[in-house]
Amino acid sequence: MSTVERVEVVLPGKVEPEGLELRYGPVPSPAGGQVVIAMEATGVSFAEQQMRRGRYYDQPPFPFVPGYDLVGTVLAVGESVGRDLAGKRVAALTKTGGWASHVVLDAADVVAVPAGVSAAEAETAVVNGITAWQMLHRKARVRAGQTVLVHGANGGVGSILVQLARSAGARVIGTAAARHHDGLRALGVEPVDYRGGDVPGRVRELAPDGVDAVFDHVGGRGITDSWHLLAPGGTLLSYGSAATRDDTGSGQWPVLKLLGRVWLWNRLPNGRRAYFFNIWAGRTLAKNRFRSRLRADLTQVFTALRNGEITAQVAAELPLTRAAEALRLAESGTVAGKVVLVP
Repeated sequence: MSTVERVEVVLPGKVEPEGLELRYGPVPSPAGGQVVIAMEATGVSFAEQQMRRGRYYDQPPFPFVPGYDLVGTVLAVGESVGRDLAGKRVAALTKTGGWASHVVLDAADVVAVPAGVSAAEAETAVVNGITAWQMLHRKARVRAGQTVLVHGANGGVGSILVQLARSAGARVIGTAAARHHDGLRALGVEPVDYRGGDVPGRVRELAPDGVDAVFDHVGGRGITDSWHLLAPGGTLLSYGSAATRDDTGSGQWPVLKLLGRVWLWNRLPNGRRAYFFNIWAGRTLAKNRFRSRLRADLTQVFTALRNGEITAQVAAELPLTRAAEALRLAESGTVAGKVVLVP
């Protein structure tokens, strides 16, 4: 019997961050095809900010353990899992369950983390990196010489998006608060203050003919501006509804409205395309294909991270037992990059 204790953070209901609960118990054992991962880093994503308000569109019923992704070392393997996986550092996309010291997952869902990339660095690039990579390369198919607009360019997904886009040879315009502009300029981004008034007008000054792609995590009324900023043949990627985070009522309604807009826009005869990006699309009907694509894309992201094409943006590292403080910090809007929880 293991003498090591497992700790997990539980979201009991619609609570303030201080309402998160710690629960302790024995370290689990893996069943066939599973691994037990000793967590080394897990992140605070926008999803958890919505979940604690009951507004993430397909979150499980309360209570549950949050945590959209994690990085850790394989502590034990179950039957039919290669013994050589034990002791390896891996990453996984979990949606929930990552805020725990030990996590059981299917071995098929873990992806190797290359040597030379720390756990915290890798953690910043799991859900954020996969989201950025797939939107940029699989959906928008951004090419050298194109111009793209990234809303929230200093955020977790945005900071990776702008670097991947620049690496692909694109011109990048990024919206962010003024205090982040120097950092964005250092990455080769042309910053626009989203608090400075007429954002669409400022973007049109920089790109009079429109932009080839817009990456919009904000949603709300501004999504229409994003659509109208597209050049002919351009692509809009909507991947969130941050503008509605503090609203009350149904968490599904903002997503349904976005889906409705996308459906209507795609029927207009102007050559533009719109997508509501869901990282989990296809998992239920084609699990093996989903896993294969995730592994391939996350490996590409980790390679870019190791080679210096993208830089990990770690806003802060806090222990798992201070998850409430970490969530408060992530929600404050004062940091650039990702808040990371460690054991």
